[in-house]
Amino acid sequence: MSNFSSWFSRLRSSSNYFYRTIHNITTHSNATNVLTSHRPRMTWTGSVLPLAVAVCGASFALHPHFNPSLCDASVPSDAINNSFGGKGSTQYAVKGSHKEFPQELLHELKLICQDNLSLDYDERYHHGKPQNSFHKAVNIPDVIVYPRSEEEVSKIVKSCNDYKVPIVPYGGATSIEGHTLSPHGGVCIDMSLMKRVKALHVDDMDVIVEPGIGWMELNEYLEPYGLFFPLDPGPGASIGGMCATRCSGSLAVRYGTMRDNVISLKVVLANGDIVKTASRARKSAAGYDLTRLVIGSEGTLGVVTEVTLRLQKIPQHSVVAMCNFPSVKDAADVAIATMMSGIQVSRVELLDEVQVKAINVANGKNFPECPTLMFEFIGTEAYAREQTQIVRGIVSKHNGSDFVFAEEPEAKKELWKVRKEALWACFAMEPNMEAMISDVCVPLSHLADLISSTVIAHAGDGNFHTVILFDPSREEHRKEAERLNSFMVHAALSLEGTCTGEHGVGTGKMKN
Repeated sequence: MSNFSSWFSRLRSSSNYFYRTIHNITTHSNATNVLTSHRPRMTWTGSVLPLAVAVCGASFALHPHFNPSLCDASVPSDAINNSFGGKGSTQYAVKGSHKEFPQELLHELKLICQDNLSLDYDERYHHGKPQNSFHKAVNIPDVIVYPRSEEEVSKIVKSCNDYKVPIVPYGGATSIEGHTLSPHGGVCIDMSLMKRVKALHVDDMDVIVEPGIGWMELNEYLEPYGLFFPLDPGPGASIGGMCATRCSGSLAVRYGTMRDNVISLKVVLANGDIVKTASRARKSAAGYDLTRLVIGSEGTLGVVTEVTLRLQKIPQHSVVAMCNFPSVKDAADVAIATMMSGIQVSRVELLDEVQVKAINVANGKNFPECPTLMFEFIGTEAYAREQTQIVRGIVSKHNGSDFVFAEEPEAKKELWKVRKEALWACFAMEPNMEAMISDVCVPLSHLADLISSTVIAHAGDGNFHTVILFDPSREEHRKEAERLNSFMVHAALSLEGTCTGEHGVGTGKMKN
């Protein structure tokens, strides 16, 4: 019972802050008229580049810039007296305070982790500055630990709790909203050594894994058994981090999000206690659904140490199709009409004309530079082909053209490569810029309304992203990027949507 009380005490203190943040969002003076706001249409050659792509939590590598850390004694004092971050600020470094790290705690951590501990500045900086996000913090972790077992995680967390030192769990580091920043220093718990497949139950179609394993590694392990885990966020994402952010990916339109594909968890609470949230049963009506309470909690309730996942059979056959449209709204209308037709597509992805231009420039392609929809249909060979022809008919009724499809493995791989490399194409077009990515989601019936107001889109489940390329060293760039991102968030909220469909809140969304 003490574990249960601890959970809800922690949840209550966390939710109070989030409630205030959300309240501020919904009462923002611009929220009611955001859809009628007028702004000039920006071209791809503009200084800040809003690009609509279906990146779905893709991992990307940005060039880190030096940022003074209070954790580094060599940094001159005048370099740390600047104002960083905060709500409404265009500074992209998160504020924080720093206390001297207790030597007694360091000694305890060395006893727990042995050689799996690091004080190296470069390693700490690497963990304190996400490779896939422009967000920064004024501090970096004081210590990096690499636990090898659930018991070690429990001991680490208990020791940190005793000394009131903050902890940050660290997975694949592919999140883009500054989730793994350490604004108050403390201990970074890198879960990369906990990557075992503990048990596979082929007949039950589930698997028990440690949090450090990546979804791509897991699918390689499962392939010989004819099974796969259906979520596909950015390459490099780990299962533990995917649980923390309630991630999804391009296959979510068919298989759901992380919330729908996790059966049970084991979690280390803030005081070091270990709890199991459920059994392996596919459904249960016994008490609170603690599994889904943890999914998406972003490290505020505990550290995930074991995950039981629901698996799917590898599809017997698949068809990938692509078609073009005169406007983004036409493409959105087709996405909605396809979903309303009852066809169970496995993917529906939208790229706007600017994104297609970036792909052409980066890859030497010659795709028509207009809004483009991509589909994937799965099932038996006959069923997948039937779905393809039905959607071809829907496309023709909404001004679509150039409907092409592929069934050969290499041809399908080449078509999906266009979508998978969309973000890197943006950076290839403007290599000296960084990216701010919006991630709003609205009810499917409102998707076309939002698209017509923002000229950007992502299809299938009402979730879409924009890549806003900007120069972070220029104040006017940062302000315009923040303005565009804030516009997206408030527009989605006004249409009964959410500020994030799959990337999570992190530190980035708190500013909106």
